[in-house]
Amino acid sequence: QVQLVESGGGLVQPGGSLRLSCAASGSISSLNVMGWYRQAPGKQRELAATITSRGWTNYADSVQGRFTISRDNAKNMVYLQMNSLKPEDKAVYFCSYRGQIGINPVDIWGQGTQVTVSS
Repeated sequence: QVQLVESGGGLVQPGGSLRLSCAASGSISSLNVMGWYRQAPGKQRELAATITSRGWTNYADSVQGRFTISRDNAKNMVYLQMNSLKPEDKAVYFCSYRGQIGINPVDIWGQGTQVTVSS
């Protein structure tokens, strides 16, 4: 089983920056996709960014150019650098992991970390 623990959320003013971190532990597949999703109050959870174990990245249009996802495979860490934050970026941010056990996909979520963008 894989466990995910997020950190780095908080309150920031519009235009500011935050860096989220996600520590993964457990039986991590050599090939996997990790990412960050977010859920604003009253809205569905949506993609922010993902990164494969080979470093290929994918971003939602709403964060492209402002957010950067990265990972350190040796440390089993994934990061989300968020710059030029906007009030609409306020949400709970969840770290995600998709790996495989045998031929079966496995999806794991972290508990989430709150990001608030407000003056």
